Amino acid sequence: MLLDPDTSAKIARYRPRQAPPAWDDVAPLVRSAVAATVTAVPYDVERLLHAVAGLALWAEANGLPRDPDSWLRGEAIDAFVLSRVRVLQPTSLQTYRTWLRRVRDALAWTDRGEPVPPKLHAPANPHNPYSSEELAGLRHWASHLRGQQRTDALALMGLGAGFGLTPRELAATRGLDLRRPGPRHPLIHAGIERTPVAARASWEEVLAELAELAGGRYLFRPGRTTAYAKNLIGSWSLLHQPSTGLPPLSVGRLRAGWIVDLMRDRIDHDLIAKAAGLTSPASLARYQHLVPPLDDSTAIRLLRGRPA
Repeated sequence: MLLDPDTSAKIARYRPRQAPPAWDDVAPLVRSAVAATVTAVPYDVERLLHAVAGLALWAEANGLPRDPDSWLRGEAIDAFVLSRVRVLQPTSLQTYRTWLRRVRDALAWTDRGEPVPPKLHAPANPHNPYSSEELAGLRHWASHLRGQQRTDALALMGLGAGFGLTPRELAATRGLDLRRPGPRHPLIHAGIERTPVAARASWEEVLAELAELAGGRYLFRPGRTTAYAKNLIGSWSLLHQPSTGLPPLSVGRLRAGWIVDLMRDRIDHDLIAKAAGLTSPASLARYQHLVPPLDDSTAIRLLRGRPA
């Protein structure tokens, strides 16, 4: 299979960090498996190498035959993933399982009698974004609440729709995490360890005011003593539901809307994925049906580029 020079070079020079001696024995097989499948699966070659190499080294340590056909059987993949339970988050475990099964499928080894693997994941897109009317209605409702209820509602909406945060990230955000490098600069979330995330312009001022008010305290529910609990946000949304026929507040739906808005603005998918903390731009495929196609004039303008 003919690969581009950059991909070929990454495969040829790949070596796991702190590679054990067994790596030299399985490396050629790992590289061959990835080279044969990288163009058939929607994953970054380096992530693919990392996953397949981890599986190969685990298989070698557990006495499986030195053969990708053995590594990539369903029961071997599941056993490898389960061995990582104490190291990886549940979502990461599901991602590893999906990647490895896609590699197996791409190599056409499923026709050797393996049963169809059971699905262990949730639907691809469990959260649909709010409509623009719903979001505007919720923001109006939140801004007219009183006292701490208003602050919590706007913090939840601003961090979800303005920064696209996950529930855990939202809960951990303190006022001091939101900063402006200088006058008239964008508002940046400095508390997230990935590509710098700038607030959407429509939420900048609200979030800046809330951050100044919170200071070193949490932005959402600042009086709590627990950093994060599974029902922290859900319990608040259950107790504070709009009485005007609007849907309840959901961080998942706010985050989905933030992602879709960026896609509608034609932001580079790699940048969106990094800002959202997703493993790959391929994860955005679940939202593509919500992004309207370009009209002809916009398509021509983008394809033409800037005049020389």
